[in-house]
Amino acid sequence: MYKGSNTYHINSVEPIEVFYNLRTDLEKLKYAVHINKIIQDVTHENQNCYQILQLLLNTLYVISETDKDLDLILCVFKLRLLCILGFTPKIDSCVNCNEKEKLKYFSIRDNGFKCDACGKQDKSCITMSESTINAIKYTIMAPAKKIYSFNIKDESLEEFKLLTKLYFNDKLEKEYKIEDKLF
Repeated sequence: MYKGSNTYHINSVEPIEVFYNLRTDLEKLKYAVHINKIIQDVTHENQNCYQILQLLLNTLYVISETDKDLDLILCVFKLRLLCILGFTPKIDSCVNCNEKEKLKYFSIRDNGFKCDACGKQDKSCITMSESTINAIKYTIMAPAKKIYSFNIKDESLEEFKLLTKLYFNDKLEKEYKIEDKLF
């Protein structure tokens, strides 16, 4: 690859991974297309995007090569992408009073967990189960190659989906919807 006067030019390319299973499963392809649309919106030419590229490739691999719940994969992808973009929520203590115990609420407005007392006072908070709290903590703190190595129960997955959707749309100031029809 070399830079011309206004654009980059490619001499030759050899694929390392082609994610074949994305081509054979329309549901997986739909999620992969959605993730790529998000990536196009948050990246720019000549920007150092190593962490975003690593997240994208890991995500496409998990979608292609596993039968993991696609909604869980999307939630983890969105939350981890927000962390890379600088929107990491505060998860070690309450964003109001710094209490480290009884963190049961997530505040989208205040970017993080709230304790029982502060969460009850804030009507915009979302109540979380212990599984959802653990999923958020793991997604934020796990090594890049291991962020998809957990599962979560259906009821907690619904909480996780709602929370990541609202947080993601709020921070990127845009609502992202998965297209039902690809073509």
